Amino acid sequence: MNSVIKGTSYILVNTPDMIVQNGTTQTTERVVNPGSEYLKEIDKHIRSYEDVVNYLPNQAYIGNVTPEELAAVEMPWYDKLITNGERYGKFGEIMPQDEFLILMQVCDAFDLLKLEKGFVARTRDAFAKHPLMGEDVVARIKEGVEIAEIKKFVEEEHSEPLYHMGELVGYVKRAHDVDTNLSAHVIHENLVSKATSVLALLHLVEKSGVAKDEIEYVIDCSEEACGDMNQRGGGNFAKAAAEIAGLSKATGSDTRGFCAAPAHAMVLAASLVKSGAYKAVAVTAGGCTAKLGMNGKDHVKKGMPVLEDVLGGFAVLVTADDGVNPIVNLDILGRHTVGTGSSPQAVISSLVADPLERAGLKITDVDKYSPEMQNPDITKPAGAGNVPEANYKMIGALAVKRGDMEKAELAGFAKKHGMEGWAPTQGHIPSGVPYIGFAKEDILAGKIKNAMIVGKGSLFLGRMTNLFDGVSFIIEANKGETQQAGGVSEEEIKNMIAKAMKDFASSLISE
Repeated sequence: MNSVIKGTSYILVNTPDMIVQNGTTQTTERVVNPGSEYLKEIDKHIRSYEDVVNYLPNQAYIGNVTPEELAAVEMPWYDKLITNGERYGKFGEIMPQDEFLILMQVCDAFDLLKLEKGFVARTRDAFAKHPLMGEDVVARIKEGVEIAEIKKFVEEEHSEPLYHMGELVGYVKRAHDVDTNLSAHVIHENLVSKATSVLALLHLVEKSGVAKDEIEYVIDCSEEACGDMNQRGGGNFAKAAAEIAGLSKATGSDTRGFCAAPAHAMVLAASLVKSGAYKAVAVTAGGCTAKLGMNGKDHVKKGMPVLEDVLGGFAVLVTADDGVNPIVNLDILGRHTVGTGSSPQAVISSLVADPLERAGLKITDVDKYSPEMQNPDITKPAGAGNVPEANYKMIGALAVKRGDMEKAELAGFAKKHGMEGWAPTQGHIPSGVPYIGFAKEDILAGKIKNAMIVGKGSLFLGRMTNLFDGVSFIIEANKGETQQAGGVSEEEIKNMIAKAMKDFASSLISE
């Protein structure tokens, strides 16, 4: 029995105030150089919600603009805003900050997040009108508190302030007096990750058309880790988000692997379904406040808006083979092993060339590759170059080296087998998975026959190893054959069971 991609969702949340308050570039600057010109100038470079919605890569992320349509517009894109951008897309939405603060409050299970009563009164109705927020979610909204209480907790109790449009509207308090793992800062990060994951899961259910109680397992693959001083990363974001999203029949767990975690999680989900352990598994990840404004200094220095002004989230539903949706081919898996090495060529060889060679395929037999799909509008001004393009050049060069194509074809490889990046720099969010939604559509429409999703990660960031990491897998067209392992169809199995029961009954009669 194969595993298939049943549905996908992609969400963004515009959080302009969190850029300054919670992005590590800005919080570090406030400690190291509190009077810096950057901190004085940054507010002038924060985009409005309308500009965020009208930004082409954001519209691509939620499915309203295809990769091909995005590539047809000359870079840079930040100065070419469209006028008809929409909040909702076929994959998800771009939520404004005020409604997201309400969602964070809804996700707070320990009464740690408080919002000012006037803010709640102004925002409640808009949140309640959200098409995916059912009565059970809206009922979780708590009445607000006085601004005096908010100021007291921020100024005297080490609480994390919550701002909207520059106005103090709430706080997140610490969950323990001395446990740094339960500090207000960490609780805030974790509530953000949980809330964005909840939003992605709600869209996943709606987009895939499944009932909430059909989802049996959830895997969270975000970059945060929740726990306390006795188990710092114990988890479990997956069940915490599933609870708010109403997935009452689901269990779940967290998978961590830096930027490569989504690819690991997808392989795990497909394996769980193929084994028969679970019929429907959702892979999800929320956003990361630390990455907000990460390259802001370079953007401001070049007179640009701070483009890292959104939190990202996604969810993918993997189910048993339905004979229609694209299959996750677990026979072709790329893996960066302990002995692979960390050179770019070694990494790409292990993730792309080696698994294809084992399957008897050429690099050119894969129609589309989705490696690190970072938006080059963000990375190029910061000196990091065009990350997807660099990956395609390396994959193309390997194809030439292996004799899979002629050197003359190298110049057109990226256009034919690749795409421009459109994902926000949220670490795990760009890592291969942004294309799964489009890949599903393109395969079903017959535009392509397959795609390779490539996730890569930097394990050395944890200071436990200098190793790199990566996993890849193939999504391919479904041949319409829903078969069990060993080539036995579901109908044949039913007939076999019926015959066995009949024979058993006959044996009892004869005795």
